[in-house]
Amino acid sequence: MSEQVTSLASGHEGTLRDQGRAYVSRLKAGEMGSLPAVLGIVVLAIIFQIASPFFITRLNFANLFVQAAELAMLSAALVFVILLGEIDLSAGVTAGVAMAVFIDLIKTQGWNWIPALIVGFLAGMAIGAVIGFMVAKIGVPSFVVTLAFFLGFQGMQLVLLGEGGVYRVETPQILAIMNNNLAAWGGWLMLAICLVASYLVAMWDRSRRASYGLVNKPFSMVVLKLAGLGIIGAATVFYLNLDRSQGSIPISGVPIVMPITIAVLFIGTLVLDRTKYGRYLYAVGGNPEAARRAGIKVVMVRMTAFIVCAFLAVISGVFHASRIGSVDGSAGHTIVLSGVAAAVVGGVSLFGGRGRLAHAAIGAIVISMIDNGLGLLQMPAGVNFLVQGGVLLLAATIDALARRRGGVVSRN
Repeated sequence: MSEQVTSLASGHEGTLRDQGRAYVSRLKAGEMGSLPAVLGIVVLAIIFQIASPFFITRLNFANLFVQAAELAMLSAALVFVILLGEIDLSAGVTAGVAMAVFIDLIKTQGWNWIPALIVGFLAGMAIGAVIGFMVAKIGVPSFVVTLAFFLGFQGMQLVLLGEGGVYRVETPQILAIMNNNLAAWGGWLMLAICLVASYLVAMWDRSRRASYGLVNKPFSMVVLKLAGLGIIGAATVFYLNLDRSQGSIPISGVPIVMPITIAVLFIGTLVLDRTKYGRYLYAVGGNPEAARRAGIKVVMVRMTAFIVCAFLAVISGVFHASRIGSVDGSAGHTIVLSGVAAAVVGGVSLFGGRGRLAHAAIGAIVISMIDNGLGLLQMPAGVNFLVQGGVLLLAATIDALARRRGGVVSRN
């Protein structure tokens, strides 16, 4: 392995200038990725900080990460089906049903929280399997299937939760996810693990490309990316480790939900970017007929995408239950639309075949910043919806124009 790395550093690499030119060429071809969303984060941070001095504060900085975690997880779930050019309008209520099963087993059956949570996840994945079967095997449009499940599962939540429709979550381990923080050293350990994992993945990619005789990006690119990740990560951990309490009891540390979210997104990114299944998913989303002729089991890829979507959606449901401290009959009814918006705003194409989980997470930060900032300004809820709708429309328009500029025609 060391011999491979040495040889990679000495030859068969592009240059930084080549990488810069290639990036500019991709931008000119319409492949902007998450760049508009990143610029949006910068612009929103400036606008909201000017409008409200409370926006960039220690307390609100941590709140923003916690607020974005649930949406980031749901939007990441939706990426798996959006990459296929499909949609899952029932992802939010699927999570709601799974959490209703979880809390019902605890409250009425006396189960331990761990097996109850496992059954909740299995229930969510079973729902995803049924949706996937109807879409991939029977051929019912995903919009129709998931809309039907969206409407029906609202009733199922009420049936599971009973007449009251609300159960308090009293499991400390669940409540801690969104409400507790890591010790100061825990944040630094999280950052170290992220840097080591990123380095190992980069070296694995380089050795794999070298084994196939492919040109590698310059090693300096790896160094620059790790340096950027380290600087941003260190600044974030340092800031979150500062006391942000407004009372006598100190509050500091990285929220527990952050390493969980990062871990799930990291694993999901590995699956999409570096496994055969991920390549199949992009291939089916880009051109299903060509994928079928290439020997890819299109039906199985479509079905498993909905199952994965449901699984990740249930994680977002766990985050929601942890944040509000209860499971109720209205869980997941509206957040799915914000999840779609976050994915599209982050750069995931609704036409399928293009996008990454990181893009969805960045889009979730944009949507959360809008919600958070307008909340600080005490704007009416109507204004929030108007702004989010405008941002979504702008992102979808940019995506359509980018595809036209790149010579990609919609399947529709």
